[in-house]
Amino acid sequence: MAEPVKLIGAVGSPFTHRAEAALRLKGVPYELVHEDLDNKSELLLRLNPLNKTVPVLLHGDRAICESLVIVQYVDEAFDGPPLLPTDPYDRATTARFWAHFMEHKCSMPFWMALWSGGERRKGFVEEARENLALLEEHLQVHGKRFLAGDAVGYPDLAGSYIPLMLDMFEELSGTSLMGDDEYPAMRRWVKEYNSDEAVKSCVTNKKQLAAYFRVKKDKYKMMVKAMLKQY
Repeated sequence: MAEPVKLIGAVGSPFTHRAEAALRLKGVPYELVHEDLDNKSELLLRLNPLNKTVPVLLHGDRAICESLVIVQYVDEAFDGPPLLPTDPYDRATTARFWAHFMEHKCSMPFWMALWSGGERRKGFVEEARENLALLEEHLQVHGKRFLAGDAVGYPDLAGSYIPLMLDMFEELSGTSLMGDDEYPAMRRWVKEYNSDEAVKSCVTNKKQLAAYFRVKKDKYKMMVKAMLKQY
């Protein structure tokens, strides 16, 4: 009998989405346990004492933390379509490289461009758009539907915050990162990602998500101000 799989996650969390989408893409049955991040449970604090946040994957009596670590674990622990290329070179140069780019190069300017203010925002917007241009070039040269192939994979999950939240965050923040006629390959990628059947099954309704972040807007701006002091 297969060991039970549970995913502790939170509404609106792009990190929870990464892990949940990986499970869906691999065809793994699981139970989603909703966590209130404003009132964290003893279970979450016990299973993830270092970062005290979601997601946490429970596979039997084993706990795995950090969204991209979970994605890699799911890919290796369960049967189903691979989330990373089988060829070592492709795994390194198209999957892990672009996942690292999404996580460590793109994400901070992306969030800062949308939630910061004043003169600092201009610099973050410029940096975010430069990163989008690099992704645009990769998609055009690579010639695939997704970042590492013709199916949603590891780097797409790493960068899923863009297709999931870009339009909504632009509306809430009043900042535009992608003009209507700009980045055609990126726009196609966003559409392809959001149209994938496995991905669609674990995406929060856009209106509900917008309402959730509208309520949290001031909180995120305060978080960004604190981050700017260290950036």
